[in-house]
Amino acid sequence: MKIVSVSNYINHHQIPLSDEISKELGKDYFFIQTEPMEEERKSMGWEASLKECPYLLHYYEEPEKCARLILESDIVIFGGVEEEAYIRERLKLGKIVIRSSERLYKEGTWKAISPRGLWKKYQDHTKYRKAPVYLLCDGGYVASDFHVVRAYPNKMFRFGYFPKLIEYDIQVLLEQKKQNKKIEILWAGRMIPWKHPELVVKFAAKIKCQETKVHITMIGNGVCRNEIAETIELAGLSDIISMEDFMTPDEIRKKMERADIFLFTSDYKEGWGAVLNEAMNSGCAVVASHAPGATPYLIRDGENGLVYQSQNLQEFQEQVQKLIEDATLRMKLGRGAYQTIAGEWNAQHAARVLLAQCKRLLEGKNVKFESSGPMSQAPVIAQRHMYRKLKEKAKNE
Repeated sequence: MKIVSVSNYINHHQIPLSDEISKELGKDYFFIQTEPMEEERKSMGWEASLKECPYLLHYYEEPEKCARLILESDIVIFGGVEEEAYIRERLKLGKIVIRSSERLYKEGTWKAISPRGLWKKYQDHTKYRKAPVYLLCDGGYVASDFHVVRAYPNKMFRFGYFPKLIEYDIQVLLEQKKQNKKIEILWAGRMIPWKHPELVVKFAAKIKCQETKVHITMIGNGVCRNEIAETIELAGLSDIISMEDFMTPDEIRKKMERADIFLFTSDYKEGWGAVLNEAMNSGCAVVASHAPGATPYLIRDGENGLVYQSQNLQEFQEQVQKLIEDATLRMKLGRGAYQTIAGEWNAQHAARVLLAQCKRLLEGKNVKFESSGPMSQAPVIAQRHMYRKLKEKAKNE
């Protein structure tokens, strides 16, 4: 079985999955990168591991070889590239294509009313609803967005991004966190508007007069950084919040290992949010906005994290306060978070179930969804209903 993955460029969130597929298929697996990586991503350390990817090819350097592989391979996993020319001939021939996509309408499904947009979605997706074309949904809102354009009926799978899994003795890790002199809270990411770092500062201002020993670390750069730093200084919060420049993924993981609580505050523009995987893998008790794509798939409210309604400052503050006051709950959620990633939402498991599905498709068998986790059926839940569904699920369980 020969499989080719195609994307604009590979990054450190995709490498673990490709490594696992490559272990299984050897020289029958390739990852084709269609464009050079952006300088901003390189500066964030995303290019560091690429020299260790023997399966990596560059379309812009070997176009004929790459085009031939895309056309002739048994299965192509296609994602992150808008230009359909790369797979057009394959689609015409009715060969198996597995598409991988974040959501279509990060700014709201109201954009679906655009005639030009609908025609483009028809050409790219809907016209293949009866063809052997399937969809890996990289986030909890993807299935609903594609349902709007009537694409991939009963052919949509839960999927996502799978950063490097670090295996710990979770009890030892949690005991190490107990040694912190203060409750360590961590926020990490690009400081840009839709990641809402300002919520962290507002929370710090709220607890400023409390006697609770809390320390918050905010890691990252971006257009909001200077404003955030100025607000911290003017509000006299420097003794509560430390700001650090952007770190490599490995350096951030070290910070997560020591953190008691991780704050994931992005809104709907966060297609996935692999930082959530990493924080959960590190045994952090997570407070997560319901809006990023990763939250509906990874977080079970009250079991392995706490969910709040995106940009609801009061609920956000209440959830963080709950964790500050309850060490037992922090330990419970941290353990549950680790088990979710180590047991199911990791590259090794995702590669195994993905390859099993590929084998079924090549044998002409019907789709068989996993019971949970990667490659299970992606539920169609509209954006406006997601928060309620996540909370209802927690109550029912």
